[in-house]
Amino acid sequence: MHRFPVEGNLEVDSDTGVLLPTYCEAANVEKLIHELMILNPNITILVIDDSSPDGTAKKVRDLQRKYGNLLLLVRPQKSGLGTAITDGFKVFLSLENPPQRIITMDADFSHNPKEIPRLIEPIQRGYDLVIGSRYVKGGGTRDWGIFRMAVSKIANLITRVRIDANISDFTSGMRCYSTKLVKSMINDLHSHTYEIQIETIRQAHTRNFRIKETPIMFINRKNGKSKLSINEIIDFLSYIFSLKKRY
Repeated sequence: MHRFPVEGNLEVDSDTGVLLPTYCEAANVEKLIHELMILNPNITILVIDDSSPDGTAKKVRDLQRKYGNLLLLVRPQKSGLGTAITDGFKVFLSLENPPQRIITMDADFSHNPKEIPRLIEPIQRGYDLVIGSRYVKGGGTRDWGIFRMAVSKIANLITRVRIDANISDFTSGMRCYSTKLVKSMINDLHSHTYEIQIETIRQAHTRNFRIKETPIMFINRKNGKSKLSINEIIDFLSYIFSLKKRY
């Protein structure tokens, strides 16, 4: 169970849950939530905020007066993307009516909300993890420098060899998980930061769940600054090099 109280209506009943980890996203979160609600009013949005000093949580609380399907979990400090996603999974699973699928995405408009239907459709056809891929036909990135692209490509190549899975984009954060998969792996997720993206694929692959990639366009964040620290990059690369081919 999650460690901190969840704010909002815990009796929500939606087929789709959207998980938004945030830290200092006051410039983006309100507009993103509005767009998500317009695109699909029958969703439950869960914001996991790490006590952002810019008032991100207050923006979400204000929106809760308008949207009864908006939940908020505030953690006392910045604790990493991996634990945010794991805590978010636990919140959705603890609901009286858990969603059938859970989408994870960035809260800074790097991921386009309009691409969500591309993620949901394969889940409805029986897949358990759908990855919004930048590296399959039709996908791509915008406003990336050569260095960032090179690091991403190399990290994905090494991970593909280590895990031995036919996947092009192990590090994309825009995904859709079946609740069946989340229940299966929730007790075995131990990532603290960005390695959660690889760990969840690894868990799904080892358990023989069906995985599919669908193309998305990743756009460099519009507002605010990137929160990826050098220590997180080092930890992420260390995790990749520590991988073994099989459990």
